[in-house]
Amino acid sequence: MATDLHETIFTAKQERHKNLFLNYRNLNNFPVELLKDEGLQFLERLYMKRNSLTTLVSRAVVSIGNLAKLQSLDLSDNALQLLCPEIGRLRSLRHLRLSNNQLKCLPPEIGDLQDLETLDVSMNQLVSLPDRLYRCLSLQYLTADHNHLSHIPRQLCQLHRLNQLSMATNRLVFLPLDLGRSRELQFVFVDNNVELKGLPSYLYNKVIGCNGCGVSSQVLDSDLGEALGEALSEALAGLPGEVKVVGLETDGVVPLEELAMRTLHRTYHHHPTELNLVPPIILPKSLLDLLQFPLGHCHRCSQPMFTIVYPKLFPLRNTALAGVHRRTTVSFVAYCCSSHCLRTFDLQG
Repeated sequence: MATDLHETIFTAKQERHKNLFLNYRNLNNFPVELLKDEGLQFLERLYMKRNSLTTLVSRAVVSIGNLAKLQSLDLSDNALQLLCPEIGRLRSLRHLRLSNNQLKCLPPEIGDLQDLETLDVSMNQLVSLPDRLYRCLSLQYLTADHNHLSHIPRQLCQLHRLNQLSMATNRLVFLPLDLGRSRELQFVFVDNNVELKGLPSYLYNKVIGCNGCGVSSQVLDSDLGEALGEALSEALAGLPGEVKVVGLETDGVVPLEELAMRTLHRTYHHHPTELNLVPPIILPKSLLDLLQFPLGHCHRCSQPMFTIVYPKLFPLRNTALAGVHRRTTVSFVAYCCSSHCLRTFDLQG
């Protein structure tokens, strides 16, 4: 088996192959022969499915970036427990498939892959996704089904080319307020996240999968007013910690802190590099990060929101989508910036 592997790699080097298939080889270690010399500098697609790799760390960690022209890397169906930071040096990478491994985290350096279009990390043990993933500006398809994810970083709403997001069978409790705001995002699948009670109203006109999500039917079958209040409370479970106030329709004035943040954002949002040079006030890093990545934008008027939201609930079973999604009692939630927007918001409009 080893001799056959060496011959395959040797031939690929000599003939300057662009594709290399090392599937079903029972490999326990990443073959460092791939990274020696410069013979594989023309390699564009590397397939190593169905092996027994546990890590890419070893001598390979120093030079995996030597595969400078690599566009597609398939490491699915291995036993990977660690993905080395040097993965971020594969700047030409467009497709990265890591499904059915044992990964518990992804290196932040994955955010350096600005040409990445497809990322599949389904069937792992991930508890979070790196915030820096939003730097993958070309990302179109993100699949992270069957993990242990409890939230989606709101920074991912900055991925304006993302077309499909699949997070089925995780532990999601809450979705970013802006999820679905991008016109490019058309497909969102969050089925079988049993604790997920609310979907941002931006998703109403998207293709969504939400079977197995939502509040219990017992709650919704009780007194209507009480049930809606209970449903709203559950839909807001998991709200980001930056939310200091949940506004009501009867509120007349937006809190001063929120107004100040909105003013700062209007002043500096065209010059994000100046956010750390706000004179004469020195803001803590948490507020600077919030200015760069607001909680979300009002679902009625697109006003950025920072410390307060005004939510409005629309149980899915009361919408036109009720006949399509029968195995869920999840609700759509419109997040507004003021009581006025809350009163005038129309899910159909």
